[in-house]
Amino acid sequence: MPGNENQLSGKRLTDSAAASVNITLPGSGSEDKFRVRNIIIVGNKRTRPDIILREIPFKPGEPYLLPDLVKRFEDARRQLMNTSLFLHVVVALKSFDGYDVDVLVDVRERWYIFPIPYFRPVDRNINQWIIEQKGSLDRVNYGAKLLYNNATGRNDKLRFWIMNGYTKQLSFSYDRLYIDKRMQWGLNMGFNIGKNREINYNTIDNKQVFFKDSRYVRNFSNGNVEVTYRPAIKTRHRFGIAYVSEELSDTVVKLNPGYFQPSRTRVTVPEIYYTMSYYDLDYIPYPTKGYAAEVSLGKEGFNHILNMWQLTAKGSGNWHTGKKSFFTLNGYGVIKLPFKQPYYNQRLLGYDDAFLQGYEYYVIDGTAATYLKAVYTRKLFNFSVNVPGGKKREAQRIPFTFYGKIYGNMGYVYNPEPGDNFLINKMLYSTGIGIDLITYYDFTLKLEWSFNQLGQNGIFLHRKSIF
Repeated sequence: MPGNENQLSGKRLTDSAAASVNITLPGSGSEDKFRVRNIIIVGNKRTRPDIILREIPFKPGEPYLLPDLVKRFEDARRQLMNTSLFLHVVVALKSFDGYDVDVLVDVRERWYIFPIPYFRPVDRNINQWIIEQKGSLDRVNYGAKLLYNNATGRNDKLRFWIMNGYTKQLSFSYDRLYIDKRMQWGLNMGFNIGKNREINYNTIDNKQVFFKDSRYVRNFSNGNVEVTYRPAIKTRHRFGIAYVSEELSDTVVKLNPGYFQPSRTRVTVPEIYYTMSYYDLDYIPYPTKGYAAEVSLGKEGFNHILNMWQLTAKGSGNWHTGKKSFFTLNGYGVIKLPFKQPYYNQRLLGYDDAFLQGYEYYVIDGTAATYLKAVYTRKLFNFSVNVPGGKKREAQRIPFTFYGKIYGNMGYVYNPEPGDNFLINKMLYSTGIGIDLITYYDFTLKLEWSFNQLGQNGIFLHRKSIF
C-alpha cells in the first residue's frame, strides 16, 4: 500500500538537513560512474510510488557520472514539486557501497480534499466588479465546490461544482493522468449545464454591453472527452472532442442579429482539437527560470451555422539575471479562420487569462491577435509564519515571499468589422510596476500599477503567472 512501502528508520530529512550532508564517495572522479541501486521513497501516505517514480529522471540499475547524477537529483525535486502533490521534496544520496548508491526521495504531501463554499464575482477581474459594477452582489456566483486532488493516489483530479446567483450551473470533471501500465496515456472528461438571466450580447467602445431580464435569457450546456499522451516528462499531447449547445431569448437576437449567424436563437456544434504543451520550469506556479510553450489547433462546427478553425500559440521564457532577479518574456498569438465570424466567436483580449496589463477595463474583440510582455523581477524579502501542530496534525511553516517588478506590454488585435470599438486594428502599449506575493499551496497574488497609451492608470489585482 502507498505509504507503507520503502520505509526508513530514523527521522525524516529536512531541506536544510539534506543541504548540509557532505558525503565523500570512493574514487569520485569526473570519469567514474555510479550505479543507482535503490530509490527509497518515504512520506507518501497517499501518493502511489509509481506516480513519484514517473517524475524521476533516473532509474535503478543505470550508471551515471557524479555531476550528472547530482543534476538529476535537482531535476527530480523540481519535477515532483511541479506535480502540485507535495509541500516539500528532498532528493538526496542516502548511502553507498562502492560505486552502488541508494537514493532517498523524501516527500511531504499536501492536503488533497477541499469541500468549500464558493463566492466569486462574474466580471472579468476584481477591478471591473468593484469600480464599474459597484461591487453588486447581483453579479456574484455562490454555491459549493468539491475539489478532490490525488483522489486515488494517482494524481487524478475530481471536480464537482453547484452554483447559484448570477449563473445557475452544475459542473463535473475528472482528470486521470495515466490509464495504462506504461504511464503514458491519460483520460479526462467533464460537463457543464446552466442558465443566466443576463448576457453580454455586444461590445461598444470596447466595453461589454449587457441585457438583463426577469426570465432566463441564456441556456447552455457543454461537455468534452480528452485523451492525453505524455511519452516523457516535459511534453504532453491532448486530443479532444467536445460539444457546445447555446440557446438565447428572441430579445437578445433582436438586439444583436449577428450574435449567431444567421439570426439564430440556438446552436449545437461539435468541436475537435489538439494541444501540445511543454514545461521546463523551475516552479510552474511562479517560474523564475526555464521555458514553457503551448500550441493548440481546433475546429468548431462543420457547416454554415458555425464554422471556425482556430490556431493558438503561447510561449514563456525566464532567465536569471542575478541571485535575486530574473527577466521574463511572454508571447501570445491567435488566429481564427475565416476572418468573418459571428459575435459569439470574436472574444479575444480581456477575457479569461489573455489580456494586456493596463487595459483591464476593456475587451478587444477580433479574429486575430498577438501580444508580447516583458518583465524584470527582483526578490525583495521573505519570511515564514509558524503554525503550531496538534494531536492529529503536524506543525506548519507558512512561507511568504515578495517580489518587485517593472513590466511593459505591446499588442495588436485585428477585426475586419471593428464597429464602434477604438482599440481594434492598432498597436497597443502599456507599462507599470508591481509587487507579487507567493505563499502556501501555490497561491500567487499580483498587485500592479499600470499605465496605458490612453493616458489612463490604475491599480489592478491578478493571479495568473504563466503566459
